[in-house]
Amino acid sequence: MMSHALERRVLVITMHDDPGIDTRAALFAEISDLVHAYKPASVVIVLDQPAPTQSALSVVRRVHRLCSSLDLVVSVATRSAPVRRLLAAGADTEDDIRLVIHARADTAIATATALTAAA
Repeated sequence: MMSHALERRVLVITMHDDPGIDTRAALFAEISDLVHAYKPASVVIVLDQPAPTQSALSVVRRVHRLCSSLDLVVSVATRSAPVRRLLAAGADTEDDIRLVIHARADTAIATATALTAAA
């Protein structure tokens, strides 16, 4: 369902399958554990599904809230333009660090890595 890698202090999480309603809480818990264990400089979530569902977006939003509370930037990469628009529409709140949204995973990872190196 998910894989992860740490690249130059950027935690890259790839969601290969839809978590579904029944497993999204467990997936979020697993990602939360990774964030706390690795203490990355930033997080990139790659939605590898052709059409991510509301369950996948729910996990992304929860990870975004978690990372915002830890002062971490979260980037999301998805090929789906409608999903990018949905994420962008719900991404800006006063209490959160802005969610960065990309169409390509390599761009998201390169940008996060460059920002981490510059910090």
